[in-house]
Amino acid sequence: MKEYFKRLWNAIWDSTDIDEKAEAALKEAKARIAEMKKELADVKKAAKNTVAQAVDVVDAAKGKKRRGKKPYKKYKNKQTNNNSKN
Repeated sequence: MKEYFKRLWNAIWDSTDIDEKAEAALKEAKARIAEMKKELADVKKAAKNTVAQAVDVVDAAKGKKRRGKKPYKKYKNKQTNNNSKN
């Protein structure tokens, strides 16, 4: 009798696609969790950068000089020939 119910139970599960749907849902959930971990790492990095920039703004408000990379000097002395035509 026990063997009969085991075979019946297996036959019922074989006739449904619930287990395939559950496996697909689990696979999708794992993929989404992996993507969320990557995005959270990016958010953490951006938050650290934001905090560092906020400290720079506070220091600027206090009158301290700018730290870090100096601005590139865009304008160089160029000689033009416009004056000779006038």
